[in-house]
Amino acid sequence: MSASKTFLCISNYFKGNAFLTALKKQGNRVFLVTTEQLRHKPWAFEYIDEVFYMPGQDLDWDMDLLLKGVGGLMKDHKIEAIIALDDYDVEKAAFLRENLRIPGMGQTTGRYFRDKLAMRIRAKDAGIRVPAFSALFNNEEINHFADTVEAPWVLKPRSEASAHGIIKVHNKTDLWKHIDELGENRIYYLVEQFKPGDVYHADGLQLDGKTLFLTVSRYLATPMEISQGGGIFRSANLKYGSDDDKKIKKVNEAIMKAFGLKNGASHTEFIKNREDGEIYFLETASRVGGAHLAEMVEAATDINLWEEWAKIEDAVAKGEKYDLPKPSKNYAGIVLTLSKYEHPDLSSFDDSEVCFRVPLEYHAGLIVKSPKQERVMELLDNYAERFGKELSTSADAPEVKKFH
Repeated sequence: MSASKTFLCISNYFKGNAFLTALKKQGNRVFLVTTEQLRHKPWAFEYIDEVFYMPGQDLDWDMDLLLKGVGGLMKDHKIEAIIALDDYDVEKAAFLRENLRIPGMGQTTGRYFRDKLAMRIRAKDAGIRVPAFSALFNNEEINHFADTVEAPWVLKPRSEASAHGIIKVHNKTDLWKHIDELGENRIYYLVEQFKPGDVYHADGLQLDGKTLFLTVSRYLATPMEISQGGGIFRSANLKYGSDDDKKIKKVNEAIMKAFGLKNGASHTEFIKNREDGEIYFLETASRVGGAHLAEMVEAATDINLWEEWAKIEDAVAKGEKYDLPKPSKNYAGIVLTLSKYEHPDLSSFDDSEVCFRVPLEYHAGLIVKSPKQERVMELLDNYAERFGKELSTSADAPEVKKFH
């Protein structure tokens, strides 16, 4: 094994233990910077050399303090790579890399994986289909959009990591009412045509700008529907080699090339427009998908995205060859909902296909796997119905008050 390298990982969210563990097992020194609020979470401490805690969470971080802290750490440690484990950490990692001249994604490329406006402009320039959109900088452009693009539309924050803060609008009067309410924060939003259709996600691994692994799944209820009306989140991977599977893989390839993701994990969302049957790009992120999608992907393919991402970063830092394990071709799906119970009793969900139980308080969630896609769908439908009757509750989405 070659010389140990030093990795600095950043996370504002409790996630990525499998990544940190795999990095350490490759013989590296692993530092973690997280928020004071997550001090008591069960981090994989035995695989982390040192944890540093920042006051506040995400946007409350003092970037100057972060830079000086990491600068101080570099006096005695040569940091080879800085890794963002969550969406909200992409800018922070890019900011540190730019200031400390550490290789990896810089701030310009970082924007393509965080800023929904930058993503759309880049995709459109690369000839990739996107729903019609407009920035909210210029009144004349907004009016032109409203007069020429058929409603309904959605107002979206440019940098929220999920469906938070999305407002659906049905006419020009309402559009301006909402834009006026946003006040000077309007610059942090965009408006886009709402295309009805199925939403898909592609979860992949990149090495040296090439896609090594990609699995395509379909949300059976979209994240936007869930965040706005509660309900039951479901997703399942597509039939291998199906028409949609092939089309989405092709568009995903074009996105990664246009956006310049060289190494690491990606989670990209697409919509298949109900009217024209075409695939449109929605958004992407340079990270592993949330909501336990990584466990679902692993159930279907035997590929642990967190672990393999860590091994890719390790191989890149050491200049070594990386080999992806051979993926399996099973089918898996997830069903997840907010629960009215802190620890819901899921013991009656005892089919042999159940392979993972989501360990979150006030959530009920299961992952099922089978060699047959039909069986996965049957179980997800059945469980969703039972969750709805026995366990589900909904909560209001938090209001978006600060912007990246």
